Amino acid sequence: MFRLTLTIFLCFLLTAPAFAQDRALPQSREQVTLSFAPLVKKVAPAVVNIYTQRTVTRRVSPFAGDPFFEQFFGGAFGGGMARQRVENALGSGVIVQANGLVVTNAHVVKNAEEVKVVLADGREFEADITLVDEPSDLALIRIDTKDGTELPYATLKHSEALEVGDMVLAIGNPFGVGQTVTSGIVSALARSSLDINDINFFIQTDAAINPGNSGGALVSMDGGVVGINSAIYSRSGGSLGIGFAIPSEMVAAVIAAEKAGTAKGVHGIIRPWLGVSVQSVTADIAESLGMDKPGGALIVKLHSASPLKEAGIKAGDVVTAVDGKQIRDPAEMRFRMAMVPIGNEMLVNVLNKGKTKDYKVAATAPPEDPPRHETLLDGQNPLSGAVVSNINPAVSTEMGIDEEEGVVVTDIKGRGIAAMRVVRPGDVIVSVNGRETKTVDDLKKRLERGSVRGWELVISRDGHKSQIYVR
Repeated sequence: MFRLTLTIFLCFLLTAPAFAQDRALPQSREQVTLSFAPLVKKVAPAVVNIYTQRTVTRRVSPFAGDPFFEQFFGGAFGGGMARQRVENALGSGVIVQANGLVVTNAHVVKNAEEVKVVLADGREFEADITLVDEPSDLALIRIDTKDGTELPYATLKHSEALEVGDMVLAIGNPFGVGQTVTSGIVSALARSSLDINDINFFIQTDAAINPGNSGGALVSMDGGVVGINSAIYSRSGGSLGIGFAIPSEMVAAVIAAEKAGTAKGVHGIIRPWLGVSVQSVTADIAESLGMDKPGGALIVKLHSASPLKEAGIKAGDVVTAVDGKQIRDPAEMRFRMAMVPIGNEMLVNVLNKGKTKDYKVAATAPPEDPPRHETLLDGQNPLSGAVVSNINPAVSTEMGIDEEEGVVVTDIKGRGIAAMRVVRPGDVIVSVNGRETKTVDDLKKRLERGSVRGWELVISRDGHKSQIYVR
């Protein structure tokens, strides 16, 4: 018994150092306290607060507030008195270049007349908006330091290096209380089941993001900015631990487009036009196509001028990879292809009848064919005051519609009849008094003929057709 006890004791002594070697001892105060302070000191000086002002004009009916008239007319008055008021907004941003280039969200600075940037050290600067790209909800503004002083800036890092479960920090200015740092993990990558912007491809995190954090930095543990905080899922307006950030790859693409000159001033950047309709591959579709598992983007329809069609891709093909990056769903396909600069080529991997094939697809701007022939309509007709255009790929992209041909309303001007909410931008005019309108010239001819008994309009709005009668 004594020998057995002694043997166990000696074994414990011999194995104890091995346990000690497996556990690394803290080498610094930061490691002892598990502090993010060194990381925050590195990035926080580049995260700024953004204050904006914009003038909003609203038309108020002279009968507003009158219970007698409102029960009959409600708010459906096209005229009324114009009232202006100044709206103040706040958000966050990240300096990404020492010369004062700041990245923020498009919704933070859109239509702003004045933009002020406040650095973490208290310095204040006026800023100019150089690019607002609503499809990605990103914007670029520039600080003018007057004397060329270099500013602290953060470095973008590929979000591709992230894994679900990695620690991240969110830095911004929630509720205007001042710069705030929150921590969390990456909850999901390539989140696309949302409807926040046109690109719709996000990093999800449980780091607390609140109103005012928009445009702030999502930071990885090596101090790189992997995303720009954009939105939260909330029923109360506060953080519920579900926040979304735009991946740094999209940020880099927007910056590169501005530098290369493929940006339309403050109206966004020109992205590759695909000219396709796609859908997700469900389990049933995957089985019918002989695929091992669901994934990729199924090509449903191609525009006659689509660069994918020109390369040889057909309806029924499944896009499985773009430039070596696996495609899980249509949102990821759009995201990957949006990263390719205009004029370059992308390598598209396609699955068809169990066989894979690679195609080189040119990244081209949406064509202006046929010419848009933008026209302001006037006269005594229900579309007076509407600006209309021939539909072409460029117009379809700008207006967010799927039609290949026809006439679309692009704007409403003045106090014409159209301003009385008969139509709105994005409406496609299908026919007037039973006659098709395939071009702006067709529409003008139909309207010039006039009508004694009134007007019958067929419009397509958000893919749904409806009839409108105007007398």
